[in-house]
Amino acid sequence: MAVVVYLRVSTEKQFLENQREEIIRFAEKNGLSIDRWYMETVSGKVSSKERKLAGLLDRMKPGDSLIITEISRLSRTLLEIMTILNSCIKRGVVLYSTKEGYVFQNDINSKVLGFAFGLMAEIERNLISMRTKEALERRRQEGKHLGRKKGDTPKMKILYANKRKLVREHQRGESCAELARQMGVSRTTMFRFLRRY
Repeated sequence: MAVVVYLRVSTEKQFLENQREEIIRFAEKNGLSIDRWYMETVSGKVSSKERKLAGLLDRMKPGDSLIITEISRLSRTLLEIMTILNSCIKRGVVLYSTKEGYVFQNDINSKVLGFAFGLMAEIERNLISMRTKEALERRRQEGKHLGRKKGDTPKMKILYANKRKLVREHQRGESCAELARQMGVSRTTMFRFLRRY
């Protein structure tokens, strides 16, 4: 009867360590001894089948326990959350969600809770997406520019900072290709830049 932990963050900026500490406290409080840790940095949009989670779930046996910090660590879609919860329940794997304080096992309460949390998560994501789309459409209708300014990239900023030198070198016969190599940009970027001056 193994106790396994699954930790996932969407970006490098999020800290696995925060989840790790929370789970250690949870395990100590509940008398669980952690056997294995699975950690990965991948978007929740990526299917669980394409993540370490799939292999982990395949290896779990009846009586094993899986600890996560929250349901959203499993997936972003209702269908996938329900599939994972169902799989755990059918295999006899107990799933602990530390933040919510829920235990999902083979009982009716777990099935109802799993469905409710998955549904709420999906509704919230849809609302966020809808609000974002509405805000972008409103800005578009107001004639406001969306995104960065054309040509406003880190590479172009480097070229602008060296504008005099580059123009002078080019006028002295230095090729676009050589100037591009020196500045670490493509020939096309350098050509477009020099064409302006």
